Amino acid sequence: MRVEKGKVRAPEIGRVWLNSTPLSFRQLRGRVVLVDFWDYTCVNCIRTLPYVQAWHERYRDKGLTVIGVHTPEFTFAQYESNVERGIREFGLTYAIVIDSNREIWKAFANRYWPTKYLLDKDGYLRYGHFGEGGYAESEQVIQELLREIDPKIELPDFMPPVREEDHVGAVCYRPTGELYLGNRRGRMGNEGGFKEDQIADYCFSGKLEENVSYASGRWASTAEYFEAVESGPHSLRLRYEAAAVNLVMASPHRASAEVILLQDGGPINRKDATRDTQFRHGANGEEESYLVVDSARMYFLVDNRSFAEHELELRCSEGVAAFAFTFTSCVDPVASALQGATSS
Repeated sequence: MRVEKGKVRAPEIGRVWLNSTPLSFRQLRGRVVLVDFWDYTCVNCIRTLPYVQAWHERYRDKGLTVIGVHTPEFTFAQYESNVERGIREFGLTYAIVIDSNREIWKAFANRYWPTKYLLDKDGYLRYGHFGEGGYAESEQVIQELLREIDPKIELPDFMPPVREEDHVGAVCYRPTGELYLGNRRGRMGNEGGFKEDQIADYCFSGKLEENVSYASGRWASTAEYFEAVESGPHSLRLRYEAAAVNLVMASPHRASAEVILLQDGGPINRKDATRDTQFRHGANGEEESYLVVDSARMYFLVDNRSFAEHELELRCSEGVAAFAFTFTSCVDPVASALQGATSS
């Protein structure tokens, strides 16, 4: 989305800053400014961060300032220590401003995670992009605005895609929609749905429908999350269509908790494992796929690298708090075809 030059000036921002002393758009006049609204638990934001960091490194000495505006979706993401952990995890070195009260979000009339805005040397809004993608166009506008400062500036070639599925020709399917597990926005497939704001027993047997999750065991239902409580087995099940699955989790009342992962009735295949997936021999001696929940963040559950329908079961230990499932769907058709040929 391009904006006509000289029409919309950006509002001033900033109270708590990380990676930088406090900045203002007024003091940044004469430079191009990229404003990136993000949340460290948001899968779409996480997938754009390598590009934002790369643009910071490529163009900071040529007149670009990158400002990440961290506006949290969940309560735990308001805490600076959690945001700092996310910044370290993703290797971000540009300025980050904390927007826990959504003051900056509202000032920009923003609606989406992630959103990127580009401001010109005079502080006017010139471009916006919502969601993932648009990386080549965004970098093109960065270079155009830098050339408005210095028409003779020497700039690098546009950076290549960082993932195979970002290349031209990649296919993006329509995945299962985001599934919230807090009773304020979520929907449970069990008969009667959530037993809101109380601890209760859940049970389910039968066919799984898409676009809902199902619970068994004893769980506490809150507005934001669904927590496994007390002893006994606790499980979450869902049927979905996607290439990869993620889940925002925490262990608010324990130092850590565990989740055993099963896809289509068995352990996660090692080729479908993520950086969060671990393997061990279970009590019966068979291999078991699991992950450890030791901080409040988004966990990468499984990455099949090809779009298909699957069933997923999470066997959770006491203390696991689940917030929202998210799904990714863009695949490189060549790699997907090769994987399918290998699997068959």
